[in-house]
Parts: sequence; C-alpha cells; structure tokens
Amino acid sequence: MPIVATTLELLREHGPARPAFWRFGREGYQNVWDAIGNPRRDAALARRAEDARRSQEQEAAEREAQRPVCGGCGTTFTDDRWKASTTVDWGREDSHPHLCGDCKARALEAERQAEQGERDRQEQERQEVEVAQDSKAGCWLGRWRS
Repeated sequence: MPIVATTLELLREHGPARPAFWRFGREGYQNVWDAIGNPRRDAALARRAEDARRSQEQEAAEREAQRPVCGGCGTTFTDDRWKASTTVDWGREDSHPHLCGDCKARALEAERQAEQGERDRQEQERQEVEVAQDSKAGCWLGRWRS
C-alpha cells in the first residue's frame, strides 16, 4: 500500500492535478495518479513498450533482409547507395544500379577505357586508309584514278 503525503501550500501552489504529492520511497513530487501508482497500468505500459521494441527489431530485420547486395563483390549496399540505386531521376538514370559505389567506379572506368580504345582504333584505321590512299596516289597508275 503506497503512503502519499502533501501539504496545503503545495496543493494551493500546484493544484491536485500537478506534482504536489510525495510518495514515501520515491524521489521528487508527483501528481496523485503517479504517486498512488497503478500496477496494471504499469504492466500494460511495459508490455506496450516491449511490443514496440519487438516490432522495431522485426522491421529492422526485414529491412536488412531486403537490402540489395553488389553484383560485383557481394557486399551489402549502404543506405545512401541503396537509395541512389532505387531513386528515379527523370533526367539521367543510374548506369549500374546493381553495383556498389567502388564496383560502379571500376565499371565506369573500364567503360571509359574501352571507349577510348575504340576511338584510338578508329583513328588508327582512318590513318591507315589515308596512308593507303596517299600511297596509291603516288604510283604511276594512281595519278589517273583520282
């Protein structure tokens, strides 16, 4: 059984609904309902808090289970990379949504090098064609072909 005490000055100053009651064994003043205590309410609040904690843990586990992994190295995506890979940008699309940031950078570098190699190859072919045309123009039959 709780033992609760107050004074007339505290009741006049705070009123009966405010922290004006002191329960023996507790620190500080409380309102009358908290000072008297309600074990059923305390148990219900504890159950509700435990249920909320469990549901948050379950949601976090489900979210982690849905987190994508990199197609290149197999590491899980960071929150930023996951958001970037699923964001729809109408102007430009993510070129490699299945890769993490490091693998994406390596893939973009490889593509850039392949494009550069293709440009170099085309330039070399063009120069070979020009050289071949110049050599044909230099021979005695080449003068009448042009």
